[in-house]
Amino acid sequence: MKKVGFIGMGIMGLPMAVNIFKKSGCPVIGFDVMEASRQKFAEAGGVATSEAKDIYENCEIIFLCLPKNELVESVVSEIMAQGKKGTIIVDFSSTFPGVIRKLYPEVKAAGMALIDSPVSGGETGAIGGTLVVMCGGDKEVFDEVEELIGCVGSRVTYMGSTGCGDVAKLANNMIVGCNLIAVSEAYTFAVKAGLDPEVLFNAIKDGFAQNAVMDLKVPKIISRDFSASARIAVHQKDMKNAAKLAEDMGVEIPMSALVLHYMNRMEEAGLINEDQCALVKMFERDMDVEVK
Repeated sequence: MKKVGFIGMGIMGLPMAVNIFKKSGCPVIGFDVMEASRQKFAEAGGVATSEAKDIYENCEIIFLCLPKNELVESVVSEIMAQGKKGTIIVDFSSTFPGVIRKLYPEVKAAGMALIDSPVSGGETGAIGGTLVVMCGGDKEVFDEVEELIGCVGSRVTYMGSTGCGDVAKLANNMIVGCNLIAVSEAYTFAVKAGLDPEVLFNAIKDGFAQNAVMDLKVPKIISRDFSASARIAVHQKDMKNAAKLAEDMGVEIPMSALVLHYMNRMEEAGLINEDQCALVKMFERDMDVEVK
Protein backbone atom coordinates (compact mmCIF):
# COMPACT_ATOMS: atom_id res chain seq x y z
CA MET A 1 0.00 0.00 0.00
CA LYS A 2 1.44 3.35 -1.08
CA LYS A 3 2.13 6.08 1.44
CA VAL A 4 0.11 9.09 0.32
CA GLY A 5 0.41 12.76 1.22
CA PHE A 6 -1.86 15.71 0.46
CA ILE A 7 -0.72 19.35 0.61
CA GLY A 8 -3.28 22.17 0.44
CA MET A 9 -6.59 21.35 2.13
CA GLY A 10 -8.75 24.36 1.38
CA ILE A 11 -12.30 24.46 0.01
CA MET A 12 -11.44 21.92 -2.69
CA GLY A 13 -8.44 20.12 -1.24
CA LEU A 14 -9.95 19.05 2.08
CA PRO A 15 -12.84 16.98 0.67
CA MET A 16 -10.56 15.62 -2.07
CA ALA A 17 -8.05 14.40 0.53
CA VAL A 18 -10.86 12.83 2.55
CA ASN A 19 -12.23 11.04 -0.51
CA ILE A 20 -8.80 9.62 -1.35
CA PHE A 21 -8.30 7.89 1.99
CA LYS A 22 -11.92 6.82 2.36
CA LYS A 23 -12.20 5.31 -1.12
CA SER A 24 -8.69 3.93 -1.56
CA GLY A 25 -8.13 2.57 1.93
CA CYS A 26 -4.66 4.15 1.88
CA PRO A 27 -3.71 6.23 4.90
CA VAL A 28 -3.26 9.86 3.87
CA ILE A 29 -1.08 12.40 5.66
CA GLY A 30 -2.51 15.89 5.13
CA PHE A 31 -0.93 19.33 5.52
CA ASP A 32 -2.34 22.82 5.27
CA VAL A 33 -1.03 26.13 6.61
CA MET A 34 -4.38 26.64 8.35
CA GLU A 35 -4.72 24.76 11.63
CA ALA A 36 -8.52 24.64 11.23
CA SER A 37 -8.16 22.67 7.99
CA ARG A 38 -5.77 20.21 9.60
CA GLN A 39 -8.20 19.74 12.46
CA LYS A 40 -11.12 19.07 10.11
CA PHE A 41 -9.01 16.52 8.23
CA ALA A 42 -8.11 14.74 11.46
CA GLU A 43 -11.76 14.74 12.54
CA ALA A 44 -12.67 13.09 9.24
CA GLY A 45 -10.19 10.29 9.94
CA GLY A 46 -7.07 11.51 8.15
CA VAL A 47 -3.58 11.89 9.59
CA ALA A 48 -2.87 15.61 9.93
CA THR A 49 0.60 17.07 10.28
CA SER A 50 1.76 20.60 11.05
CA GLU A 51 5.02 20.02 9.15
CA ALA A 52 5.02 19.59 5.37
CA LYS A 53 8.40 17.86 5.61
CA ASP A 54 6.64 14.86 7.20
CA ILE A 55 4.99 14.37 3.82
CA TYR A 56 8.12 15.10 1.78
CA GLU A 57 10.19 12.57 3.71
CA ASN A 58 7.67 9.74 4.07
CA CYS A 59 5.23 9.70 1.17
CA GLU A 60 5.59 8.01 -2.21
CA ILE A 61 2.68 9.82 -3.84
CA ILE A 62 2.10 13.49 -3.02
CA PHE A 63 -1.00 15.39 -4.13
CA LEU A 64 -0.99 19.19 -4.31
CA CYS A 65 -4.00 21.51 -4.34
CA LEU A 66 -2.55 25.02 -4.10
CA PRO A 67 -3.91 28.45 -5.11
CA LYS A 68 -0.88 30.03 -6.82
CA ASN A 69 1.74 29.13 -9.43
CA GLU A 70 4.47 30.36 -7.09
CA LEU A 71 3.33 28.03 -4.32
CA VAL A 72 3.33 25.05 -6.67
CA GLU A 73 6.89 25.87 -7.76
CA SER A 74 8.01 26.33 -4.16
CA VAL A 75 6.47 23.12 -2.86
CA VAL A 76 7.70 21.02 -5.79
CA SER A 77 11.20 22.40 -5.19
CA GLU A 78 10.95 21.40 -1.52
CA ILE A 79 9.80 17.90 -2.47
CA MET A 80 12.75 17.53 -4.85
CA ALA A 81 15.14 18.63 -2.12
CA GLN A 82 13.68 16.58 0.75
CA GLY A 83 11.66 13.77 -0.84
CA LYS A 84 12.52 10.21 -1.80
CA LYS A 85 13.53 9.05 -5.27
CA GLY A 86 10.57 7.52 -7.06
CA THR A 87 8.10 9.99 -5.52
CA ILE A 88 5.17 10.83 -7.80
CA ILE A 89 3.82 14.39 -7.51
CA VAL A 90 0.22 14.89 -8.68
CA ASP A 91 -0.70 18.55 -9.02
CA PHE A 92 -4.46 19.07 -8.65
CA SER A 93 -3.88 22.84 -8.74
CA SER A 94 -4.73 24.92 -11.81
CA THR A 95 -1.14 25.73 -12.67
CA PHE A 96 0.19 27.69 -15.66
CA PRO A 97 1.28 25.10 -18.27
CA GLY A 98 4.64 26.84 -18.67
CA VAL A 99 5.38 26.33 -14.96
CA ILE A 100 4.59 22.62 -15.13
CA ARG A 101 6.64 22.21 -18.31
CA LYS A 102 9.58 23.96 -16.64
CA LEU A 103 9.35 21.78 -13.54
CA TYR A 104 8.93 18.48 -15.41
CA PRO A 105 12.60 17.94 -16.44
CA GLU A 106 13.80 19.13 -13.04
CA VAL A 107 11.56 16.65 -11.25
CA LYS A 108 12.62 13.87 -13.61
CA ALA A 109 16.31 14.68 -13.02
CA ALA A 110 15.65 14.34 -9.29
CA GLY A 111 14.42 10.78 -9.88
CA MET A 112 10.78 11.67 -9.36
CA ALA A 113 7.69 12.11 -11.57
CA LEU A 114 5.14 14.89 -12.09
CA ILE A 115 1.54 14.71 -13.30
CA ASP A 116 -0.54 17.85 -13.89
CA SER A 117 -4.06 16.92 -12.90
CA PRO A 118 -6.35 19.97 -12.55
CA VAL A 119 -10.01 19.47 -11.70
CA SER A 120 -13.38 21.03 -12.48
CA GLY A 121 -16.63 20.77 -10.58
CA GLY A 122 -16.28 23.13 -7.64
CA GLU A 123 -16.84 22.40 -3.98
CA THR A 124 -19.92 20.29 -4.71
CA GLY A 125 -17.92 17.98 -6.99
CA ALA A 126 -15.02 17.85 -4.53
CA ILE A 127 -17.31 16.76 -1.69
CA GLY A 128 -19.19 14.25 -3.83
CA GLY A 129 -16.08 12.86 -5.51
CA THR A 130 -17.58 13.70 -8.91
CA LEU A 131 -14.96 16.10 -10.24
CA VAL A 132 -13.81 16.09 -13.85
CA VAL A 133 -10.04 15.51 -13.88
CA MET A 134 -7.74 16.35 -16.81
CA CYS A 135 -4.25 14.85 -16.67
CA GLY A 136 -0.96 15.47 -18.42
CA GLY A 137 2.43 13.80 -18.10
CA ASP A 138 4.11 10.48 -18.83
CA LYS A 139 1.43 7.89 -19.63
CA GLU A 140 3.07 5.13 -17.59
CA VAL A 141 3.12 7.39 -14.53
CA PHE A 142 -0.51 8.38 -15.09
CA ASP A 143 -1.44 4.68 -15.30
CA GLU A 144 0.20 4.12 -11.92
CA VAL A 145 -1.83 6.81 -10.14
CA GLU A 146 -5.06 6.76 -12.17
CA GLU A 147 -6.94 4.67 -9.61
CA LEU A 148 -6.05 7.03 -6.78
CA ILE A 149 -6.95 10.08 -8.88
CA GLY A 150 -10.27 8.39 -9.59
CA CYS A 151 -11.14 8.69 -5.90
CA VAL A 152 -11.84 12.41 -6.43
CA GLY A 153 -13.57 12.30 -9.81
CA SER A 154 -16.27 10.61 -11.84
CA ARG A 155 -14.26 11.21 -15.03
CA VAL A 156 -10.47 11.06 -15.28
CA THR A 157 -9.00 11.72 -18.74
CA TYR A 158 -5.41 11.45 -19.90
CA MET A 159 -4.93 14.49 -22.13
CA GLY A 160 -1.35 13.95 -23.32
CA SER A 161 2.15 15.10 -22.41
CA THR A 162 3.15 17.38 -19.53
CA GLY A 163 1.05 20.54 -19.37
CA CYS A 164 -1.83 19.18 -21.46
CA GLY A 165 -4.00 18.72 -18.38
CA ASP A 166 -3.49 22.34 -17.40
CA VAL A 167 -4.23 23.56 -20.94
CA ALA A 168 -7.49 21.57 -20.82
CA LYS A 169 -8.38 23.25 -17.52
CA LEU A 170 -7.74 26.69 -19.01
CA ALA A 171 -10.07 25.89 -21.91
CA ASN A 172 -12.66 24.62 -19.44
CA ASN A 173 -12.51 27.78 -17.33
CA MET A 174 -12.55 30.04 -20.38
CA ILE A 175 -15.92 28.48 -21.24
CA VAL A 176 -17.16 28.66 -17.64
CA GLY A 177 -16.09 32.31 -17.40
CA CYS A 178 -17.95 33.22 -20.56
CA ASN A 179 -21.05 31.48 -19.20
CA LEU A 180 -20.76 33.38 -15.91
CA ILE A 181 -20.60 36.71 -17.72
CA ALA A 182 -23.44 35.82 -20.10
CA VAL A 183 -25.72 34.70 -17.25
CA SER A 184 -24.88 37.76 -15.13
CA GLU A 185 -25.51 40.19 -17.98
CA ALA A 186 -28.72 38.51 -19.18
CA TYR A 187 -30.38 38.24 -15.77
CA THR A 188 -29.48 41.81 -14.80
CA PHE A 189 -30.77 43.01 -18.17
CA ALA A 190 -34.02 41.07 -17.71
CA VAL A 191 -34.63 42.42 -14.20
CA LYS A 192 -33.94 45.95 -15.41
CA ALA A 193 -36.59 45.36 -18.08
CA GLY A 194 -39.13 44.30 -15.45
CA LEU A 195 -38.88 40.50 -15.26
CA ASP A 196 -38.90 38.42 -12.09
CA PRO A 197 -35.54 36.53 -12.18
CA GLU A 198 -36.97 33.40 -10.57
CA VAL A 199 -39.79 33.22 -13.12
CA LEU A 200 -37.22 33.72 -15.89
CA PHE A 201 -35.01 30.98 -14.46
CA ASN A 202 -37.87 28.47 -14.35
CA ALA A 203 -39.00 29.48 -17.83
CA ILE A 204 -35.67 28.94 -19.60
CA LYS A 205 -33.72 26.47 -17.47
CA ASP A 206 -34.70 23.47 -19.61
CA GLY A 207 -34.34 25.27 -22.93
CA PHE A 208 -31.40 25.87 -25.24
CA ALA A 209 -29.87 28.41 -22.83
CA GLN A 210 -29.59 25.78 -20.10
CA ASN A 211 -26.09 25.19 -18.72
CA ALA A 212 -24.51 24.06 -15.47
CA VAL A 213 -23.46 27.61 -14.57
CA MET A 214 -27.04 28.86 -14.79
CA ASP A 215 -28.38 25.83 -12.90
CA LEU A 216 -25.99 26.27 -9.98
CA LYS A 217 -25.33 30.00 -9.84
CA VAL A 218 -28.64 31.75 -10.60
CA PRO A 219 -30.39 30.38 -7.47
CA LYS A 220 -27.43 31.70 -5.44
CA ILE A 221 -27.71 35.10 -7.12
CA ILE A 222 -31.44 35.37 -6.54
CA SER A 223 -31.06 34.43 -2.86
CA ARG A 224 -28.07 36.84 -2.59
CA ASP A 225 -25.81 34.02 -1.41
CA PHE A 226 -22.29 34.95 -2.48
CA SER A 227 -20.48 32.64 -0.05
CA ALA A 228 -17.67 31.02 -1.99
CA SER A 229 -17.90 27.48 -3.25
CA ALA A 230 -15.53 28.62 -6.02
CA ARG A 231 -13.76 31.95 -5.42
CA ILE A 232 -13.42 34.55 -8.15
CA ALA A 233 -9.76 34.93 -7.12
CA VAL A 234 -9.00 31.35 -8.16
CA HIS A 235 -10.87 31.67 -11.45
CA GLN A 236 -9.16 35.02 -12.09
CA LYS A 237 -5.81 33.24 -11.78
CA ASP A 238 -6.87 30.79 -14.50
CA MET A 239 -7.99 33.62 -16.79
CA LYS A 240 -4.65 35.36 -16.28
CA ASN A 241 -2.89 32.09 -17.11
CA ALA A 242 -4.99 31.77 -20.26
CA ALA A 243 -4.12 35.35 -21.26
CA LYS A 244 -0.41 34.64 -20.70
CA LEU A 245 -0.51 31.43 -22.76
CA ALA A 246 -2.41 33.21 -25.54
CA GLU A 247 0.24 35.95 -25.54
CA ASP A 248 2.99 33.32 -25.69
CA MET A 249 1.28 31.70 -28.68
CA GLY A 250 0.60 35.03 -30.40
CA VAL A 251 -3.18 34.63 -30.48
CA GLU A 252 -6.12 36.70 -29.19
CA ILE A 253 -8.87 35.47 -26.86
CA PRO A 254 -11.26 38.45 -26.80
CA MET A 255 -14.16 36.81 -24.96
CA SER A 256 -11.86 35.57 -22.21
CA ALA A 257 -10.26 39.02 -22.05
CA LEU A 258 -13.72 40.43 -21.28
CA VAL A 259 -14.22 37.86 -18.51
CA LEU A 260 -10.86 38.86 -17.01
CA HIS A 261 -11.84 42.53 -17.23
CA TYR A 262 -14.90 41.92 -15.03
CA MET A 263 -12.91 39.76 -12.61
CA ASN A 264 -10.33 42.54 -12.32
CA ARG A 265 -13.14 44.97 -11.55
CA MET A 266 -14.26 42.64 -8.76
CA GLU A 267 -10.73 42.74 -7.35
CA GLU A 268 -10.72 46.56 -7.48
CA ALA A 269 -14.03 46.52 -5.59
CA GLY A 270 -12.61 44.25 -2.88
CA LEU A 271 -14.95 41.39 -3.81
CA ILE A 272 -12.40 38.96 -5.24
CA ASN A 273 -12.93 36.29 -2.56
CA GLU A 274 -16.67 36.00 -3.12
CA ASP A 275 -18.24 33.23 -5.19
CA GLN A 276 -18.00 33.36 -8.99
CA CYS A 277 -21.68 34.27 -9.19
CA ALA A 278 -20.89 37.60 -7.48
CA LEU A 279 -19.73 38.81 -10.90
CA VAL A 280 -23.35 39.81 -11.31
CA LYS A 281 -22.64 42.74 -8.97
CA MET A 282 -20.63 44.51 -11.68
CA PHE A 283 -23.58 44.35 -14.07
CA GLU A 284 -25.94 45.42 -11.30
CA ARG A 285 -23.78 48.49 -10.67
CA ASP A 286 -23.67 49.32 -14.38
CA MET A 287 -27.45 48.90 -14.84
CA ASP A 288 -28.46 50.27 -11.42
CA VAL A 289 -30.62 47.29 -10.48
CA GLU A 290 -30.38 44.22 -8.23
CA VAL A 291 -31.18 40.64 -9.27
CA LYS A 292 -33.35 39.29 -6.48
